[in-house]
Amino acid sequence: MSTARLPGWRLGLWCMLWSLLVALGLALGLWQWERADDKRDYLARLDAAPTLEAPVEAPPEGTRLTLRGEYLSDDTLFLDNRTLNGQLGVAGLTPMRTEDGRLWLVQRGFMATGPIRETPEVATPQGEVTLKGRWQKAGKSGPLYGPNREGQRLQQIDLAAWSLSPGFAHNGWLHLEEGGGLLEPWWEPSVMPPERHMGYAVQWWGLALAALIMMIVGGRRLARDRRVRVTPH
Repeated sequence: MSTARLPGWRLGLWCMLWSLLVALGLALGLWQWERADDKRDYLARLDAAPTLEAPVEAPPEGTRLTLRGEYLSDDTLFLDNRTLNGQLGVAGLTPMRTEDGRLWLVQRGFMATGPIRETPEVATPQGEVTLKGRWQKAGKSGPLYGPNREGQRLQQIDLAAWSLSPGFAHNGWLHLEEGGGLLEPWWEPSVMPPERHMGYAVQWWGLALAALIMMIVGGRRLARDRRVRVTPH
């Protein structure tokens, strides 16, 4: 009796394990397919983003903004550990006070610093300037390793790093593309193309199909072995 039960137990375990792999592959493929849809929607929203000038309401993601005002150069901080064309550096972050008295954070562009940890220095225009760029809403950030702010350097853009943060007009910042104080542009929306997500989905579904084939082929072999063992001689 024990020789008959063992192969049956192995067959059940085999089918259960491979069924889990098939289900996992199908679920991950569906997740990637849904992410592709989300990215298409996001890119469509960016393309359809309006062009606004110092709006009172929070602008949509990707809005092309025009701001007029004066930089608060003494409140400049630097986004640490940026890279551009193989160079290590920082991105300059300077608040601006617009004509209506509201504050906006401006990401001015890249500065090459190399591995030196001294506080960077950047020239900032005095007087009124006109800026144009793309708006990015503040969102979820990656993990922090220690305090976000070290001297004048930030690991992540966070409005709370500025003592004047309650005065910012909206929860986000302008990525400068034209205007006074522009450094070397480096930022672009961090969006994986929808096609790549679709490719990952196809890969996961292919693995699910391979797992299904393995389950069927191996299951048939175990079932055949079981029949051999239980057949009386």
